[in-house]
Amino acid sequence: MSFDKPFPTKCYWAPSKSAPLVPATVTRRSCHTSDVVIEILYAGVCHSDIHSAKGEFDDAFGPATFPMVPGHEICGIVRQVGSSVTKFRVGDRAGVGCFVDSCRQCGSCKEGEENYCERGFVLTYGSPHLHEHCIACNDSGVDLTYGGYAKHIVVSERFVLKIPDNLEFSRVAPLLCAGITTYSPLRFHGLRAGDKLAVAGLGGLGHMAVKFGKAMGAEVTVLSRGNGKREDALRSLGADHFVDTTNPDEVKAVTGTFNIILNTISAAHDVQFYLWLLRKNGKMVYVGAPPGDLALRTFPLIFGRRMISGSATGGLPETQEMLEFCGEHNIVSDVEVIQPEEINVAFERTLRSDVKYRFVIDVSAM
Repeated sequence: MSFDKPFPTKCYWAPSKSAPLVPATVTRRSCHTSDVVIEILYAGVCHSDIHSAKGEFDDAFGPATFPMVPGHEICGIVRQVGSSVTKFRVGDRAGVGCFVDSCRQCGSCKEGEENYCERGFVLTYGSPHLHEHCIACNDSGVDLTYGGYAKHIVVSERFVLKIPDNLEFSRVAPLLCAGITTYSPLRFHGLRAGDKLAVAGLGGLGHMAVKFGKAMGAEVTVLSRGNGKREDALRSLGADHFVDTTNPDEVKAVTGTFNIILNTISAAHDVQFYLWLLRKNGKMVYVGAPPGDLALRTFPLIFGRRMISGSATGGLPETQEMLEFCGEHNIVSDVEVIQPEEINVAFERTLRSDVKYRFVIDVSAM
């Protein structure tokens, strides 16, 4: 099959806000000189896919555009490359993450931090083609990106990632979002062997943070409400400790002890509660996105010189670094593989936290 002209590909899309996802067909652009065409085999189901499809990010990012093909945890096989492509060949394993373009000219882009593009990056789905070079190569007739719940995707070589051959393919896709989202802040904030890392919340993001923390040599504690995830955290994921945050004695024992708390919680919670668990100069980094505003009192920051920050995915060089780190340490996500017709059920189960720890769609069955 040639991809020299715009071509149709099967997908699952949300036709309107909060509507169930249904089978459809979209048009992808042709393969231009710097493009890579990927036959998608697996696509992870991220929490943000669900919020986006329901229009729940409208207040933060403006009204969502429909129909929407979600999916920004993508891995598959290269089926065609443009004439100027040098990093990929037909048959290579390849991945695509949360964005598929950026301005390429600002300071952040030139530093390899396209995730902080100062003129706006182009999201893998639901995003207009913001920059002239995006528009110039888009001959699909649609000024909107469609994501990974589809059989094929066409992406500029710069935004395509190499997947190590030793990693189990069905478990790789979530690394492109959940993986880099937790790896990047641990690297940026200098997590070192022997540091005490706490992971607040044990889900798609949290379980990856545990794996990275252990691989980096940290002493890892999982903070979670109740004991439902204690055995899994300690035995399956290899955390050193587990703290039931509803147990006063367990909380007291770790108060003022952590170098870094990676906060993956996506629900409303008491910020101060977690800040007091940090030692002097400790840092709490947000990668979860709770709805609405969180109240913050400054006393835990002032008395202990504690810090609070956030982090959003990672740039292309760091994401490739993360994948190579995963290859070296054999780190993959814990997943449940589903068929395309199970996507809507997977959305419902994800909202109930009824998955360990990420759904992955077998797109080859689409």
